[in-house]
Amino acid sequence: MTPKRKVSLCPACGACPEVALYDNEVWIGEKGNLAKLNKEAWNQLVEEIQKGNLKKIS
Repeated sequence: MTPKRKVSLCPACGACPEVALYDNEVWIGEKGNLAKLNKEAWNQLVEEIQKGNLKKIS
């Protein structure tokens, strides 16, 4: 399965976690440590970020 889009969380190398967007799910992490979110969970996460309920950790 090929992702529609991938975003590296550390563009300096290829071994760091990434976000991979597929048609009906999103994978976050790296080999051996991967979280899979269905479309509804991903959309909820994005909504919470956009509302300001999830922010950067200082």
